[in-house]
Amino acid sequence: MNIHLFDFDLSAEQEARAKRLHEESIIIDMLFQGPMSPVNFTEEVTEELKKRCERFVNDPSEYVFQIMLESSNMAARGELPEFKESWLLSGITAGNRQISGGKDSRSMEESIKYLTAVQQQFDSFDWLLKATKGEHIRQAKREGKVAGMVTTQDTAWLGTNLDNLEMMYKFGLRVVQLTYNMHNHVGSGCTERNDAGISNFGVKFIKRMNELGILVDTGHTGRQSTLDACEISDAPVIASHTACKDVSGHARGKDDFTLEAIAKTGGVIGLVTVPQFLNQEKERPDMNDFLDHVDHLVKLVGVEHVGIGTDWPMNMPLFVQELIATKIAPTIGFRKEDKLPSTDSLLGFEQYIEAINITRGLVSRGYKDEEIKLILGENWMRVIEKVW
Repeated sequence: MNIHLFDFDLSAEQEARAKRLHEESIIIDMLFQGPMSPVNFTEEVTEELKKRCERFVNDPSEYVFQIMLESSNMAARGELPEFKESWLLSGITAGNRQISGGKDSRSMEESIKYLTAVQQQFDSFDWLLKATKGEHIRQAKREGKVAGMVTTQDTAWLGTNLDNLEMMYKFGLRVVQLTYNMHNHVGSGCTERNDAGISNFGVKFIKRMNELGILVDTGHTGRQSTLDACEISDAPVIASHTACKDVSGHARGKDDFTLEAIAKTGGVIGLVTVPQFLNQEKERPDMNDFLDHVDHLVKLVGVEHVGIGTDWPMNMPLFVQELIATKIAPTIGFRKEDKLPSTDSLLGFEQYIEAINITRGLVSRGYKDEEIKLILGENWMRVIEKVW
């Protein structure tokens, strides 16, 4: 695998410093779609996935779901050596392992299929630890392993029985995003036509999350729902993956007032590497656009509240990403005016093995060693160790 170093015009001394920091630091990606990227799926593997999932081809949503599920199973069976190689080469200490649905992302049945696939990864790899407390992440760093955090991007599949939330906590669920773009039982998403806020049930849901020790995530959550969550929660609130709306103007970003509200809870904001969320004007956004959001957020709320939640590139073959962009995205709350998720990747972060470009970029912007370590992972560790 070839790592493309983005041209930050660093000196030899700066390159050495970035390399040292990347190796020393605990690096946490709170929305880690990897470890593989579309370019890591060989033609042979791609054709095999198509063959195994051919019977679902007439239903795009189910087809995508089954291919993602099968690729996860292939990785767990050791049929994708790039899975381990990509993760270890990236230097990322901990990334989330996501429970999500397919044709109906609000279905408990389909989410449990993903849950079992995630658990199969933990059971299959002695180099991958399930992190249910902060010490597991620190242990992974000490032992040269990596850690996975069980998360979900929606609450609809959990229904209105709070016992389901507790059951999933016992499995290892530690980060729950309140909504995904649209309304659900808990509140309103960020691309709904109205900004409704947190429901009465949502208040109970957040309080139960606090009691159990689950991080309240507002990545795709609407403005008023995010502000309500910050007021309701007794624990720090996070945005696992977002952007600064006042920089890019994108609906998936959060405005300065909302970002400040999250920071005031003691929370952390993870910045994405999704190109169109960072810059809607440039034909091909790059690492400098990501760093512009970092700089804006640091100035706004302080370096102690800034983290990483890349959300891109996707851990799937390119043709699947194309299907999501054209067939799936419009059904899950993405609108034409939002510039639907495309197949583009951020220049300088086209594979997870290029994560060192984040560290190199922070060096190029003049951040101190301790500030870089906070952004790379220690800020996430602070809220994890407080809440979990």
